[in-house]
Amino acid sequence: MRAPGGGRVRRALIVRGGWEGHVPVEATELFRPRLDAAGFDVTVSDDLDVYLDRDLLAATDLVVQCWSMGTLTAGQCAGLVSAVHAGTGFAGWHGGVVATFGDSPDYLRMVGGLFLFHPPDFLRYRVTIAPEQGDHPIVAGLADFDVMSEQYWMLTDPLNTVLATTTITPEHGGHGGGPVQMPVVWTRRWGAGKVFFSAIGHRMADLCDPAVRTLTERGLLWASR
Repeated sequence: MRAPGGGRVRRALIVRGGWEGHVPVEATELFRPRLDAAGFDVTVSDDLDVYLDRDLLAATDLVVQCWSMGTLTAGQCAGLVSAVHAGTGFAGWHGGVVATFGDSPDYLRMVGGLFLFHPPDFLRYRVTIAPEQGDHPIVAGLADFDVMSEQYWMLTDPLNTVLATTTITPEHGGHGGGPVQMPVVWTRRWGAGKVFFSAIGHRMADLCDPAVRTLTERGLLWASR
């Protein structure tokens, strides 16, 4: 398929489902207009078997996933991970990426992190843009900002490029040391593919925050092939 200007139309695949508490339909629909405006031909799937369709994935430039508390079959995992390794971009936020598919190590290696814990109540916390990444196109021009949401504690890969962090204090993290810096937004490479993740997005209100929405939209576009 060709774009009106003669170039190839980019293809995006939205994969959504799992735990309804993360509002997968509403959350992904929030970002669909930005994909449309960027010229993507968008396909939506509520079935993880879409990851078995190797031809579709090979023709897909960006997978946007919002699927919490799920399980991948070996075939589904292999299909997704190999497609990203070959160049398909992968992007998403919050539990739809790191609080799911926990028994699929290859998937977790691809995304670069795993959710462990958050305090039982929402917290107001500061998201700090990494100074050394201030010129990165996902966060360029954004100042540090506050959110009132779940503050995710995660295991993360040191190979991630961390674009933003938050400070978790002992009383909120349950640990015995001092404050620790926890990644909030990162990118990484998986073979030829690019991966974007943001920990913010439990509720629609989180995603509609101007700074969060901006960096998430930028992250989706950045990750695309």
